[in-house]
Amino acid sequence: MKRIRCWLLAAACLALLGCGASDGVDNGSVLHRGLATDPESLDPQLARSMQAANVLRDIGEGLLSYTPDGQLVPGSAESWQISADGLVYTFNIRAAARWSDGNPVTAENFVIGLRRLVDPAIAAFYASTVIDIVNAAAIIAGEAPAETLGVAALDTRTLQISLSRPVPYFLRLLTHPSTFPARPTPANAESDKRRRSLLSNGAYRLMSWEPGSLLRLRRNEYYWNDAATAVDAVHHHVITEETAELNRYRAGELHTTGNVPPENFAAVRKRYGDELRVTQYLGIDYLGFNLSRPPFKDKPELRQALSMAIDREILVEKITGRGEAPAYSWVPPGTSNYEPPHLSYADLSQDERNIIAQSLYEQAGFSADNPAVIELRYNTSATQQRVALAVQAMWSDVLGVDVTLINEEFQVLLSNIREAKITEVFRGSWIGDYDDATTFLKLLTGDNPSNVSGYKSETFDSLMQRAASQADAGRRRLFLEEAERVLLVDHPVIPLYFYVSKHLVRPEVKGWEDNVLDYHYSQHLSLDAAR
Repeated sequence: MKRIRCWLLAAACLALLGCGASDGVDNGSVLHRGLATDPESLDPQLARSMQAANVLRDIGEGLLSYTPDGQLVPGSAESWQISADGLVYTFNIRAAARWSDGNPVTAENFVIGLRRLVDPAIAAFYASTVIDIVNAAAIIAGEAPAETLGVAALDTRTLQISLSRPVPYFLRLLTHPSTFPARPTPANAESDKRRRSLLSNGAYRLMSWEPGSLLRLRRNEYYWNDAATAVDAVHHHVITEETAELNRYRAGELHTTGNVPPENFAAVRKRYGDELRVTQYLGIDYLGFNLSRPPFKDKPELRQALSMAIDREILVEKITGRGEAPAYSWVPPGTSNYEPPHLSYADLSQDERNIIAQSLYEQAGFSADNPAVIELRYNTSATQQRVALAVQAMWSDVLGVDVTLINEEFQVLLSNIREAKITEVFRGSWIGDYDDATTFLKLLTGDNPSNVSGYKSETFDSLMQRAASQADAGRRRLFLEEAERVLLVDHPVIPLYFYVSKHLVRPEVKGWEDNVLDYHYSQHLSLDAAR
């Protein structure tokens, strides 16, 4: 009933923009943001989705952070030193850094968080983020205890991290929510689970969470930079349907949206003008194969045939239609110090691709009399449904494949993908965690827990290892590009299109700046009361 009354009040007073009384803040000081799905977890070491990361960047903070335009800046660490050989990082934790209960954030808290991240008992999706810390690989593999990780609290405010090799982008990794600090684990497991959702060290703290509806955040008065936080409360509204999110923006119930539906894109551009923010960023939408079981385990010809039969130009022009680029590589264009190689058939016409695809399909043992029978799973989303229907039609028309579409709630899909027991083809996406080709390429190395396709290639892994050993940036790039060429030949995934970020942002929201990572911390935003 309380939620219904709030909705009625919203309709009467031009909506939720003034409905902040439950947070104990004045009307107009609540920022309302759209969120595509519920976070699967707000435990930093367990979270894995972009939606969870968006909330975690509000309530938590790593050693480093980003400015609104995507520049790296100090976070909970006020400064750091790097040894001459690039193997030892020493961080000085801010004396003013505090948890949301007022207790100091210490170097030991970061030690605990990083050990949790690599502990196989936690089974963290992003464990490989810190694979280059000394002993991390052995710990993740269950061959060494978490206590042997190359991290140490030299004193309350001094953290030392030792690497097994130089990593040029290591500081950027330490902005990722998976590297956020943690408190010691209490005896009661259920108590620990709840506490990790409510205790945080960022600009905001979680006040309540109504699954499928709303996450309410309130500013953390103990945050070291609280004086620079302009908005008193943030409401992340969980809205799975893009059209519904647009309608709530139109009704004045949201300050920002997480997306814009393709079928309304042209009208939205015309109606809202500069409120529509579209820019390139590091993200890809793809189809993944479950390579641990038939029909794809030992049939690269079938995988390539399915990839070639998809008309990517139609997908981006007719289905998504919001500035996306067709993907003929795995690493997005625009990635720093990298030139992605392309699929071998990128320059062919779609008719030419279809002819080759039909030949490969027959080589794989399929025909009109013996069609491949495939299940394609995708998450609840109007856009993803349209993409799935288009792919189904293309595979059927070009190859005669019998495709069954299975729509699953996002968390169910993630669980099924990870278990790899029933999935065959699945919709996937990946957003770069930092601006370097490895954030995409490492996803498919054989020892990466995030390698949900189960791709294993000694050649690919060897090239990735050779790249990791290169001190020279140019040589490193050559090995990475060659690794991607191997990947593209093997077709463990089907790149579909590269993302652009698409948000509606109200004129009264100040401080929003476009950046290639599409990070928009609520603490950087303010609301213009005059509007």
